[in-house]
Amino acid sequence: MKSVKHSSVRGLIALAVVASPLAMADDSTGWYAGANVGPSRATIDDPRIRSNLLGGGFSSSAITDDDRGTGYKIFGGYQINRNFALEGGYFNLGKFGYTANTVPAGTLNGTIKLQGLNLDLVGILPITDNFSAFGRVGVNHAQARDSFTGTGAVRVTNPNPSKRDTNLKFGAGLQYAFTDSLAMRAEVERYRINDAVGNKGDIDQVSLGLVYRFGGKTPAPVPRASAPEILAAAPSPQPVPVTPSPPPPPPAPAPPTKVTFSADSLFDFNKSTVKPAGKQALDKFSADLKGTSFDIITVTGHTDRIGSHAYNMKLSTSRAEAVKNYLVDSAAIPADKIGTKGVNGSEPVTKPGDCKGAKPTPGLIACLQPDRRVEVEVSGTK
Repeated sequence: MKSVKHSSVRGLIALAVVASPLAMADDSTGWYAGANVGPSRATIDDPRIRSNLLGGGFSSSAITDDDRGTGYKIFGGYQINRNFALEGGYFNLGKFGYTANTVPAGTLNGTIKLQGLNLDLVGILPITDNFSAFGRVGVNHAQARDSFTGTGAVRVTNPNPSKRDTNLKFGAGLQYAFTDSLAMRAEVERYRINDAVGNKGDIDQVSLGLVYRFGGKTPAPVPRASAPEILAAAPSPQPVPVTPSPPPPPPAPAPPTKVTFSADSLFDFNKSTVKPAGKQALDKFSADLKGTSFDIITVTGHTDRIGSHAYNMKLSTSRAEAVKNYLVDSAAIPADKIGTKGVNGSEPVTKPGDCKGAKPTPGLIACLQPDRRVEVEVSGTK
């Protein structure tokens, strides 16, 4: 008996994956793993079933299809760079089937179970710091296991055919990162399948899952500078023939002229919003300026040399502007007395040869940490 042909649901999904200036300039490589689950669907080829029944001397009075199932996949991958990853894993698309009532009186029941392995090339298009779209194309090596039973006048000669075959697959989806380590993805995929009785068709699956990235970067808290210990002055001896002159007051501390803040202390990973620990550091700086007259404050944002010039210029300028806005809002410093600029990674602190390599490995990123900074310079203090 010939059986089911799994054909595609109507509609074609495509996604063009291109490089984007919004791609992250920091670490974008590493291993990850995850799992998805969701509904799967096949279209049962009823006309072919009727044709096969007629070839065996039967006509069909009615066919009932079971064309929906639940599938899942478990996967792992390696992100090669900010726009591409290689991903593989195990998938199970579920179970589908049909029941055909025949004349002469009888029934033919057919089911198929599908599972296998896949290997995909994934293209990634960052949209925001946390949100991205992706597309995939690859191969699947699937095992189709069929089961056929007959009642009444229907007799099945091969009740349990099976087939292993390699075919194409593709898909597209969206991903949102809650943190550097944990993300959620939603996607739709199409698997080309051989059904073990000579037919090829497509199974579509829509799924939702979680992705865990190994070695995700978590910003370390910035230690607060401890306040200097104030020692109580020893009391003077009671019997004093002459009252000593009081000591002269200590000289007022000189106002800061140039302060350098680590970018990691002011901002979260790849962000330009001042975080709470960074606000404390800027509050101390503005407190030291109280009562001081000055001409201009210049805020300069620096990045490391990893990433494109355009992206690093945008990030360093945004961070300089964020520091200016905080000083204007919290310390009431006039906006026209603060200038900002971004200089990419053109003025590194590290020396040539200190940090070798071009690929953004964790070791290179850690070595270049001093280059990622914000410098605040006060000119014309009085």
